Amino acid sequence: MFGWFKGLFTGVAPAAGPEPAGCSVEASGEQGWRPLSTSERDLKPTTQRRMQELAHHAWEQHRLANRLIELPIAFILGDGIQVTCEDDEAQAWLDAWWGDPITRLDLHLEKRVRELALFGEQVIVVFTGPGGLIRHGAIDPTAITEVIVDPDNAALPIGLKVRDGSGEERTYRIILDGEDVDLLLSPAIALRAQMTAGDCHFWRVNDLLTGRRGRSDLLSAIDIADAYTQLIFGEVERAAALRTAIWDVTLNGATPEEVAKRAGDIAPPSPMSVRVHNDAEKWESISPKLEAADASETLRVVRNEVLGGATIPEHWYGGGGDVNRATAAEMDEPTYKVFRRRQLLWQAIIEAEARHVIRARLAATGRATKVLPESMRPRADFPPMQSVDVSRYAQALAQLVAAVASAVDRGLMTEETAVKLIAGIAGKLGVEIDASAELEAARRAKGEREEADVFRQPPAAEEREPDDDDAAAPGAPPTASGA
Repeated sequence: MFGWFKGLFTGVAPAAGPEPAGCSVEASGEQGWRPLSTSERDLKPTTQRRMQELAHHAWEQHRLANRLIELPIAFILGDGIQVTCEDDEAQAWLDAWWGDPITRLDLHLEKRVRELALFGEQVIVVFTGPGGLIRHGAIDPTAITEVIVDPDNAALPIGLKVRDGSGEERTYRIILDGEDVDLLLSPAIALRAQMTAGDCHFWRVNDLLTGRRGRSDLLSAIDIADAYTQLIFGEVERAAALRTAIWDVTLNGATPEEVAKRAGDIAPPSPMSVRVHNDAEKWESISPKLEAADASETLRVVRNEVLGGATIPEHWYGGGGDVNRATAAEMDEPTYKVFRRRQLLWQAIIEAEARHVIRARLAATGRATKVLPESMRPRADFPPMQSVDVSRYAQALAQLVAAVASAVDRGLMTEETAVKLIAGIAGKLGVEIDASAELEAARRAKGEREEADVFRQPPAAEEREPDDDDAAAPGAPPTASGA
């Protein structure tokens, strides 16, 4: 019908169009975009949340990634920690805080240690009740939208913006370990006056001094741990395939019709059965030959890439390799050092939280103070990282004590230096000694023992200090004591 219409344009050159042109379009609307309030050293907000979600998935699904989180927790917390204070009243406050039915640090501390490693951040919301009672709550780090820092000090976070489940954004004030007026300048004080959602502590790991957000311990291991899991599943599937077999039946001289008829009648033999046939039928079992190389070395390389990045030796993950007792001890030392650094961080966190607990109680009783008295300063005692070969250090301690005693007697060493050397060995046994304080206490204890010893013989006359009786006039007759 329209053929005549199409024929009108036969042989007519098309009109000249514009030159081909185009530009690259980013895959995401946020590519290359960063809020002005963040640091160049931080991940973009969406990437930060994605990292935390992937870290949780890896911890939950990949056994290798799970061990990177759980092994340090076991060594950091061990059999549990204790927070102590010399002052009895302050100790009672700490005990009430630790065992509070809401805070429950005896149950929740392990989870907080896990989440700090997993998400790179931990938010502890602080509620102050009657009498200065402190209770702790939590905020999911994925809800953080912005970390606000001191305008005059990029290394000091002073507030957090958090988006709750309804989409509303609230701003929390980060508690500083001291009086705000003394620590901050007017711009930061003005900012903190607008933070009305509540108070919190904000802790980070794997961050930089001028960065604002923390990073997960699993950040660089997520993809490799996933690849390791895929390799494991691939090896399981290959092993299953190698165990499959088929029966190949050859019918000599059979026509297609005969082959089809036999195929409809035949059935695979059951185990321990007997097949009987003539020479016109041949049965053969065929197994797959995948010709795949041994993947154990590949698995080991991938596994060690993940473990090595976390400073964990392979024999801690079921791979003994060529490790013997001597080399294992040497390989363990860097691991303990790395775990100890995280343990010291948590010691600082717990002591900061405990100081806030005591300050809040003092403020509630009208005794607010900027600096806590020495007797009210809390100390968090963590378990030792590794078992100690007591016999070896005990032998070394005995030899050292004898050596330094001899040096002190000969005037080659001061008593304080001797105690410092002894304290070094005592530290290996888990006993921390302040050399100056210990020496003073030892001298005082020695004096008290001598005063209490009623059977102690008085020193000889030539060793005693002269007294009034000894200072008699020349020519006087000797007394009974001087005879």
